[in-house]
Amino acid sequence: MSDQQAFDAAKYKNAQREQWNKDGAAWRRWTPTLDRWYGEATRQMLDMAQLQPGQRILDIAAGAGEPAVGAAERVGPGGYVLATDISEGIVELARQVAAERGLAQMETRVMDGEKLDLPDASFDAVLCRLGLMYMPQPITALREWRRTLREGGRVAVMVFSTPERNPWGAVPASIIRRRAQLAPPVPGQPGPFSLGGSGVLEKLFSQAGFSKPEVRAVPAPHRMGSAAEYVQLAREAFGGFKAMMAQLPAEERESVWTEVEASMRSFESPSGFDAPGECLLASATK
Repeated sequence: MSDQQAFDAAKYKNAQREQWNKDGAAWRRWTPTLDRWYGEATRQMLDMAQLQPGQRILDIAAGAGEPAVGAAERVGPGGYVLATDISEGIVELARQVAAERGLAQMETRVMDGEKLDLPDASFDAVLCRLGLMYMPQPITALREWRRTLREGGRVAVMVFSTPERNPWGAVPASIIRRRAQLAPPVPGQPGPFSLGGSGVLEKLFSQAGFSKPEVRAVPAPHRMGSAAEYVQLAREAFGGFKAMMAQLPAEERESVWTEVEASMRSFESPSGFDAPGECLLASATK
């Protein structure tokens, strides 16, 4: 059996849904920190989508409200933003954020980003922040998004680039992988860095039928008070790490986190914790 056949997409999606139902509240709780890390890249992604007042916007894998909230503010009360996610729990958090902000133009729905229950040519732009790389069939997803776009509509996505440029995630993942005796990631399977290689996004967009793909790298340094604070956030909000060590006994998991924290101290200085990070932004036109 090949690696691709061995990968069970339905089981994977169900695990993702359960994970975000569990970890979504922590993701929202850490939102101020996450906005510091990803806020600038998010603003640039919205710029690349060329959002205008009155437009209809679809946000895929919307998480606890960004970038849907930023998009709703840009399109204004005369526009419309539909925030979708595979996790019922995190969609509810996004709904709460919209209500708190008084964004009546923002609606939320539970939806699989690879199979949209939406009519053709019904949106001006599609957004996806840090979601596409976790989808088992990214080309299928992009073709679906293109289907929902009107002619001339835009798509804009954000993904992480390569492990070397994102030690905040790659270092803990390598420690967990070794300690949990997990096989290395298989090319073509979803994961945080699966779309970060040179030319990968451009090729995906072209294969999905989009024109004029543009990709740019944006620094996203992960800064906090200390390595210990970073590990606290990772433990609470980064469900992927927890899923990787789910089979380990509790005592062993604690030991793994201790090793991760010790390793991450290499990014500490008198001014705090600062681990390099890099996102890729990609946009294209239907």
